[in-house]
Amino acid sequence: MTANEMPPMATPRVAAGALFFDDEGRVLLVRPSYKNHWDIPGGYVEPGESPRAACQREIEEELGLKPALGPMLVVDWAPAEHEGDKLLFVFDGGTLTADQERAIHFEDGELTEWRYVAARSLEQHGPSRLARRIRTAIAARIAGGSAYAEHGTAT
Repeated sequence: MTANEMPPMATPRVAAGALFFDDEGRVLLVRPSYKNHWDIPGGYVEPGESPRAACQREIEEELGLKPALGPMLVVDWAPAEHEGDKLLFVFDGGTLTADQERAIHFEDGELTEWRYVAARSLEQHGPSRLARRIRTAIAARIAGGSAYAEHGTAT
């Protein structure tokens, strides 16, 4: 089969982020300067970079932290109308200590603030698909496993 005979293949954008928690089980959300909603820390994977490496790089760039990431909690197939196909990886960032919280600083101006949010209040801070993805990741963490999701909902 030649290259011209090959069927079309998906070429999704790939992004990775981390869920960080406080002692009460709330999730850390960040406020990007370029979005009108909150998000989890993370970003797009660069060519030749693994999702885990991208997540670690983005956390360091955005928050100034170098945490040891835990397991992958969810992979979400989440195409967006104006952005095309997307695969989103969410890793367990664990519970931040008070020292880690004090060390958070915004290196590159991409983020303007951070806060912890209870799972029941996620829709007040971002789109429903993000809230679903975070809840799916929390459920996977509690179960000690991982999940595959589409548009944030485990399948």
